[in-house]
Amino acid sequence: MLLTGCKPDLTQANALAMIQAKYDQTPAVGVTITVDKNGLQQGLAAKYWTLTKVYPNLRWADYTLTAEGKKAITLLNGGDMIQWHPDSGTDSQFVVVTTAANHLKARDIQDIQDAVGGGKTVDFTEAVNLDGVPDVLQNIAHSAGNKLSNKRQADFAYEGSAWKLHSIE
Repeated sequence: MLLTGCKPDLTQANALAMIQAKYDQTPAVGVTITVDKNGLQQGLAAKYWTLTKVYPNLRWADYTLTAEGKKAITLLNGGDMIQWHPDSGTDSQFVVVTTAANHLKARDIQDIQDAVGGGKTVDFTEAVNLDGVPDVLQNIAHSAGNKLSNKRQADFAYEGSAWKLHSIE
């Protein structure tokens, strides 16, 4: 018996697999991490950077990336000098990018919803992947000021004889 017009269900597992396949097709990138005062001390203890200069106001300092630091991170502004020059006690931070490059990860797929036009949508969490990132940097990444995940929505359409991922918003 030949059935026409029947669409197979889009399962959460199938939706997750299609979203992750999309992420895996994009180039892997390092994770951008905002480093605050505590992170500065953690990186110093881990020997990712060394103190190079303390300024007369005793709040400003320059740090130089070590060979070990250069293996783990790059500075967002380039170079190997961290210029710790806060205007006040609350704006003390700088940004690094991990040299370990990974793909984003999709997780926490919610219930699939019907969309206008016969498509489907699903909400999920998009998260950075810290695989291969040293523990010290992972700890710094989990501090305030770093957003490691986002809520996203994926849109699917039934084309031909299969569900296809159309977009991620």
